[in-house]
Amino acid sequence: MGVIRSRIKGCGSYLPERVMDNAEMSTIVDTTDEWIVSRSGITRRHLAADGELTSDLATAAAREALENAGLTADDVDLIIVATATPDETFPATATTVQLKLGMTTGFAFDVQAVCSGFIFALNTADNFITSGQVKTALVIGAETFSRILDWEDRTTCVLFGDGAGAVVLQAEEGAGTSDDFGVLASRLHSDGRQHDLLYVDGGPSSTGTTGLLRMAGNQVFKHAVRNLASVVSETMELAGLKEENIDWVVPHQANKRILDGTAKKLGIDPEKVIVTVDKHANTSAASVPLALKVAVDDGRIKRGDLLLMEAMGGGFTWGACLVRY
Repeated sequence: MGVIRSRIKGCGSYLPERVMDNAEMSTIVDTTDEWIVSRSGITRRHLAADGELTSDLATAAAREALENAGLTADDVDLIIVATATPDETFPATATTVQLKLGMTTGFAFDVQAVCSGFIFALNTADNFITSGQVKTALVIGAETFSRILDWEDRTTCVLFGDGAGAVVLQAEEGAGTSDDFGVLASRLHSDGRQHDLLYVDGGPSSTGTTGLLRMAGNQVFKHAVRNLASVVSETMELAGLKEENIDWVVPHQANKRILDGTAKKLGIDPEKVIVTVDKHANTSAASVPLALKVAVDDGRIKRGDLLLMEAMGGGFTWGACLVRY
């Protein structure tokens, strides 16, 4: 008996025009290119222009994803935007994207799981599709993290950038095996006890301000490698597959050392890991779909490839999703 799968029909991305390399960063805070690269692998990042909103980035990525899928906004039943930097406290940035796309049917909402946001949003959309509630969904990760950085804190401001990535998911019948196209398995986790290791020190009900990002980098690194390796193993077991079956790992682009450490712990060939952190920095919820688009465009990821997407973010939140592209 067949099952409904959520297949990726198209993907899109958008990066702001403004690029800040490490040389320019060193004129803002006390740092050097060597220091940043040695600790993170980052050489540059994109920054949203004045007046350029998260919804603008998200809409641009969504339009490209729809075009790539051969669909229009009229075909979309659901929009989910994963973001920790919405245009406004409310309404949801997803509804603004809905407006900008000219979509007048369906529904739209945001998901907030910080850097894990895209994985959480993808899982949410998959559940809507496999339950039969929607046929076509736009899943977008979009951030303007430059707006919540402390530009005097060299340990954090050098690590983040702005951008957006999107995928179009569409219902498609599968055989119910791991050879099916689409989302095969997902696992999500959170642990509120780790709040103080990565958070923003403001909000509507606490300070009445947006607040700025605060992070205990060394502690986050230790949790990230352990949690990501664990959730990847859980997801592979759920799908009845082994790490050696993976064609490509498309991870959250937080830090090159985290990417290397996770791959080593799992015994995955580093050559199978898509790396964009060097050019994009950490774009939070946008990083996984941005990395996906890069690897699709350059021909590494091909139809039928088995992809493992994973991420960890503030909260803590972490998760993984196994997809046959």
